[in-house]
Amino acid sequence: MSRRYKLILTVRFLGYLIFFIGLFSLVFLFGPLIGAELKYRADRILGIKRFVASTRQKESKPSDSQTNPVGPNDFSLISAEDNSIVSVSTEYGIVIEKINANAKIIANVNPANEKEYVQALQGGVAEALGSTPPGQPGNLYLFSHSTDAPWNIIRFNAVFYLLRELEKGDRVIIFYKDKRYDYIVFDKVIVRPDDVSYLTDRYELPVLTLQTCDPPGTLLNRLIVRAKMVSS
Repeated sequence: MSRRYKLILTVRFLGYLIFFIGLFSLVFLFGPLIGAELKYRADRILGIKRFVASTRQKESKPSDSQTNPVGPNDFSLISAEDNSIVSVSTEYGIVIEKINANAKIIANVNPANEKEYVQALQGGVAEALGSTPPGQPGNLYLFSHSTDAPWNIIRFNAVFYLLRELEKGDRVIIFYKDKRYDYIVFDKVIVRPDDVSYLTDRYELPVLTLQTCDPPGTLLNRLIVRAKMVSS
C-alpha cells in the first residue's frame, strides 16, 4: 500500500469520525427537543388530544378507617387509552396535557445555587425554594432551566420546551401527596433574565408560575406562564 493511499484512507477515516461525532452530539443535545416538537406537531395534525389517565379512589384498609380516612382526592392512576398520560409521580409531579409534558417535581431548590439546581433538574423540574405548596394561596414557582453549560441549557429545557404553545384557558395539572390540583393558564409573558418579580410575587389565591428559557436553549430571556387553581 502506497504512502499516498494510506494518507487518503487516514483523511477519510478522520472525516467520517468527525462527522459521526458531530451527528451523535447533535442527537444528544437536541434529541429531546426534536422529539417533543415532532410529537406535538403530529398530535396537532392528527387531531389527537392527550389527557390524564382515568383515576380510581383508593380503597382503605379496615384498620386504616380511623387513622387514615380516604379523602375525595385520594386516588391511584390506572392506564386507559393510548392517548392517556400516566403521571410519573403522584407524590409530586406535573402534567401538561396539551404539550404532553410529564415530569417529577423536585422540591425546595434554590434557584441561586447552580450546583443545587443542576442536580435537581437531572430528575425533573425544580420547585423554587420558598414556593407555596400546591392548593394553598401564594405562588408555586416551577422552573426547568440551567445556566451552567450549553448542553444543559438545551437538555434541561426539554420538559418545558413547548410552554410557548400554551394559551389562556389551557390546563396544567399538579399532583401532590396523591392529590390532584388543576390550574388554568391566565397569563404568558417574556421577561429579562434579571427580572425576579414573578418569583417573589405572592397572591391571595393559589397561583402556579412556570419558567423556562426563551428562545429555547438560550440565555436571552425567560418565558413565564402563570395559571390559577380552579379545582382540587
